[in-house]
This record gives sequence, C-alpha cells and structure tokens, in this order.
Amino acid sequence: MSHETPPKRGYRLKKRADHMAETRARITEAAVELHGTIGPARTTVSAVAEKAGVQRHTVYRHFPTDADLFGACSTHYFTAHPWPDLEPWRAIDDPDRRLARALDEVYAYYERTEPMFSNVLRDVELVDAIGPTLIPLQDYQAEAVVVLAAGRSARGRRRRVLAAALHHVVDFATWRSLTADARITRRDAITLATGLVDAACAPRRAAT
Repeated sequence: MSHETPPKRGYRLKKRADHMAETRARITEAAVELHGTIGPARTTVSAVAEKAGVQRHTVYRHFPTDADLFGACSTHYFTAHPWPDLEPWRAIDDPDRRLARALDEVYAYYERTEPMFSNVLRDVELVDAIGPTLIPLQDYQAEAVVVLAAGRSARGRRRRVLAAALHHVVDFATWRSLTADARITRRDAITLATGLVDAACAPRRAAT
C-alpha cells in the first residue's frame, strides 16, 4: 500500500495558501481601485467581486466585515503610497526652511493621491469603517506638527495657536482648498501656508 509522502501534502498546502493570498490581494486591489474612482460609499461587495473576478461569497470569506476589507485596503494603499519621510525634515535646523521643504513634499504627495483622499474624506461620515483607517494618517500629521514646531519661539497660548496653524497647513482639505479649488500653484499655496504659520508665531499686538 502506498502512502502520500509529507512533501506532497506540504506542496499542496503551500499551493492552496498561495492561491488564497493571491485571491485576497486581487480583492483588496479591486476595492482600492473602486474607492479611488467612485468612492467607498458607492462601492458594493458585488462590484468588488466582479472587478476581482470572484464570487460575492469569496469576498466575504476573506473579509467577513467592512472593517476587515477597509483595513486591508488602507494598509495596501499606504504601503504603495507612503507619506513623505519626516527624518530629513528633522535634520533642517532653520524652521522656515524646514516648513517650506515639508509643505512642498506634503503637497506633492496630495497631488498624487488626490482622487483617493477626496473620495475617502467625502464618504467618511457615510461609512463607519473608514474612520479607523484614517488613524495612521492622523498620527503622521500629528508627528509632523511636532517636527515642524521645533525651534519656533512660541510659548503658552501662542504655542497652541502655532500647533493649530501647523495642523491646518499640513491637512489635505487645506491643500485642496488652495490648489484644487482656488487653482493656485503649489508654490503660491506654500507661500500662503507659511504666512499663516508666521502669523501664528508673531507676538500678539495690544488692542488700541
């Protein structure tokens, strides 16, 4: 009597695991593409399944909940589109040069990712699963504010005003209002943004 050898079983298990991973990746990529074109709120499981070339039940087998699918989409997207590196900014001693460099890189990043961010932020109030996927971006922006605030002479209330200004200028909505909506150049948007930060650092004038 012949018996199946362990290597054959191991090969079959690996092949099955590879197939499942490939299917999961196709589903994720299909969902990401739909989120970037029609938006998360308009993306149905049926549409994801059709684009991925699988059945609806296959989508649910890999991603039982919206949170599971959106989490995979977020990881996939941010891996393919990483945020600008904060470390080179830290190495710039002059706060003004550091801010100009940072905004140039952040705004260039938003130019590349505008369709996705516009759709996702538009639908955030409509799809509960979106909120948690934005936490890594919010954490990144919070760390960027700390990096950009270093070396600026603002204390007490002015420090809070400075932090608010920096949060505002690194935010996607601010970039969009300046470049996509008002249609000014990236360079002009940076000039306006740095002016706001400078004003936040300026001593408060006494009322006359």
